[in-house]
Amino acid sequence: MTSSTAALLIQAGHVLTQDPQLGVLSPGEVLVQEGRIQAVGVNLHAPNAQRLTMEDCIVMPGLIDTHRHTWQSVLRHRLGDTDFAGYGCQMLRGLGPIYRPEDIFIGNLLGCLGALDAGTTTLLDWSHALNTPEHADAAVSALRQSGIRAVFAYGWSRADGQNWTRDSSLGHPRDIVRMRREVLPSDDALVTLAMAARGPEMTTAEVVRQDFALARELGVRVSMHAATGEFGPRFRAIEQMANDALLGPDLTLIHVCTASAKELRAMADNGVTACIGPQVEMTVSGCGVPAIGRLLAAGIRPSLSGDTETCATGDLFTQMRMALAGERLVANNRLIPDETPALKVADVVDFATVEGARACGLLHKIGSLTPGKDADLIILRGTDLNLAPLSDPLGAIALAANPGNVDTVLVRGEFRKRAGHLVGFDLDAIRARARASRDWLLEQRQGQLA
Repeated sequence: MTSSTAALLIQAGHVLTQDPQLGVLSPGEVLVQEGRIQAVGVNLHAPNAQRLTMEDCIVMPGLIDTHRHTWQSVLRHRLGDTDFAGYGCQMLRGLGPIYRPEDIFIGNLLGCLGALDAGTTTLLDWSHALNTPEHADAAVSALRQSGIRAVFAYGWSRADGQNWTRDSSLGHPRDIVRMRREVLPSDDALVTLAMAARGPEMTTAEVVRQDFALARELGVRVSMHAATGEFGPRFRAIEQMANDALLGPDLTLIHVCTASAKELRAMADNGVTACIGPQVEMTVSGCGVPAIGRLLAAGIRPSLSGDTETCATGDLFTQMRMALAGERLVANNRLIPDETPALKVADVVDFATVEGARACGLLHKIGSLTPGKDADLIILRGTDLNLAPLSDPLGAIALAANPGNVDTVLVRGEFRKRAGHLVGFDLDAIRARARASRDWLLEQRQGQLA
């Protein structure tokens, strides 16, 4: 693996900076050194730099997934015909309690490597099968070993027999304090900490207040599911949190499909970020209609999520495409036109980069190819037959690109994928370990049902 201290000059047909001051350079160059972007422009002076010439290619910021249940990766695609309630029953209440630390580890490692292979350089790992502290340690160990930039969102146990999710009076697991003080104390590390919180749909109002207080005492962001399907009108969780003055820019709310207009305005007024999972929301019955247009109308630009690979793909190119198609479908078929802004291809690319960084609290570090930021970037081969000849890089990314087009991935200046191949991993051994975990989990579950 090339050292991040060596200077690297990337020369490409198109440099999509996602920086409003720099725009798109065609052609353009990016100079990387010591893990950071030193300069972006044309004909940069870098006589001693290693050169990576990628004509007819696109250089862009790495994609950012702001909500993934990465622990579920070894059970990919099993629940493609399952509704929202069925997912909870089969995956969370059925299989979650069975998970061992080694299952969490290989699920996270497999999921992270799949993400890197698909051009995702940052992943918020929403981990809510932390049956013991050893499970949490295994999750973090896998995140670190993968080399991805990650936010570990600490959830709760599935196996201790306690009531965590139905009007629960249990405060957030205190092991998050150990995790913050001993395991993930630094906000400058490649893996950082957040709270995967339950909120008013799962706990008492007093627990919600206590959990927010704990997260803010620890100095970590809060990520929370809210207003999915019938939970929106049943609980009005966002309105409850607004009334308790809990909303703030350190909070990301996931899905919000059935949030009211009043709740979306409260989010906007308080700087709350939103995360949508277009594929899951559109294909899993019971979630509701993706709130993209309503969020935009309220002044909120959402980030994107692969959610769960049990019934979706973690590939953010697919999520961009489904967000664009889903919102266009809704907008193009309104019986009564409204003032919702039209969604453009540039918007969904922005959701997957800039807004992802904002929702992770990392916009000062990543999300755009801005000099001074960390060098988290990807290169797409524009010579591939599904993209060639390139005529509009934004359109190519939003309408046609796929993980197979990802030639190169850098995280903080280190190559994680090069010439189309992940760097530094025995993938056959990882696949074998994932198969063993899958088989063990399914055998145990079958034994329970027998």
